[in-house]
Amino acid sequence: MADKSFAHLHCHTHYSLLDGASRIPELVNYVKQQGMNSVALTDHGNLYGAIEFYKECRAGGVNPIVGYEAYVAPKGRTDRDAKKRGDAGFHLTLLAKNNKGYQNLIKMASIAFLEGYYYVPRIDKEILKAHSEGIICLSGCASSEFSDFILQEKHEEATNLARWFAKVFKDRFFVEIQNNGIPIQEECARGAIDIANKLGLPLVATSDAHYLRPEDSNAHDVLLCINTGRLRTDENRMKYGSDQFYIRSPKEMYKLFPNQEEAVKRSQEIADTCDIQLDFSKRHFPVFSPPDKKTPEKYLIELCNAGMKERYGENPPEAAKERIEKEIGIICRMGFASYFLIVADFVRFATDKGIPSSARGSACGALVSYVLKLSHVDPLEYGLLFERFLDPNRSEAPDIDIDFCKERREEVIAYVRERKCCANCNIWNHGCPSCN
Repeated sequence: MADKSFAHLHCHTHYSLLDGASRIPELVNYVKQQGMNSVALTDHGNLYGAIEFYKECRAGGVNPIVGYEAYVAPKGRTDRDAKKRGDAGFHLTLLAKNNKGYQNLIKMASIAFLEGYYYVPRIDKEILKAHSEGIICLSGCASSEFSDFILQEKHEEATNLARWFAKVFKDRFFVEIQNNGIPIQEECARGAIDIANKLGLPLVATSDAHYLRPEDSNAHDVLLCINTGRLRTDENRMKYGSDQFYIRSPKEMYKLFPNQEEAVKRSQEIADTCDIQLDFSKRHFPVFSPPDKKTPEKYLIELCNAGMKERYGENPPEAAKERIEKEIGIICRMGFASYFLIVADFVRFATDKGIPSSARGSACGALVSYVLKLSHVDPLEYGLLFERFLDPNRSEAPDIDIDFCKERREEVIAYVRERKCCANCNIWNHGCPSCN
């Protein structure tokens, strides 16, 4: 075969908490040194490293394939029958093919924590089916449901499961085979290859990579001991059984699968279809919808003027007038008028309901915070600087920390949920015509 290209589609980093020893910058650099132009992130049950991974890959000229190794509940995601962590969820490799796929990965990962958490964050087949668009699915490692059927010699069940995946993901489903030097993977691969040939499904070879080099296996083993609270001298503890869970070179991968070169090559073909484009130049804050079709900027000025009179009387001091005009100008110029209006809205709700609340930290340096009653500290009296809170020479967003009474803060959280309109329009205050 002339083309010996390969791309790693199954990689864990330190975001696979206490089970991955690869740091993202080193992973990207190492992949590039090995002559590969793409790499996937597939951490256990989370997308914690997705943004760091994406940025490092783009900076290094490597195609980032954002994914994660999902935990799939044996029954439903709300089922709680498992007696131990290992029985709570099967592994499944999911990759974002495009931006829609990335959005669906985020949805699945969120649902896994909010609805399916039991030992681990879990999804189920209902969630997979509902959010399959733009997702590439690999059948998974030796801890997948597909492999579990094979290991139990339930080949009919494994075949039916593969059919289900192929129906849901169509031409974006691939039967995954691995060889990290442990016998169980060989057994899984034999069954997987038979089923793939029977159903006409494409195979893809991956390396379950948890560290960069073979010599990193000892450090990874220490991580596992910390993870499980066991000593390395304990013969009955969890261990991987080989030092082969590293980032293999393309040459090594072809050598490992001498009769499945197409499966190795297919990893690169899959990688070449993956393209997500994340735009970090835009902020996605909710937009406040003021009454009487006013702009957020004009409405913020009105509220601040009214607040000035409440705080300082009918004739506020010149220092306060100059300071508020300067602050509002910076806030509006930087596009944060809606941000302040939204915070003011839920603080007002808390005040009206008798729920104690107050801003703290650098936000107390803003006179706008004081006149909107987010804070009860007069920055003029104490010489507090607005620029410590919001520097006009930097692009960082403001960060207003609000403390609410712990006894009733859930009421404020419920109010925020109710006021936020919908994900499609991103409008606060129910200003979306489709939601009225």
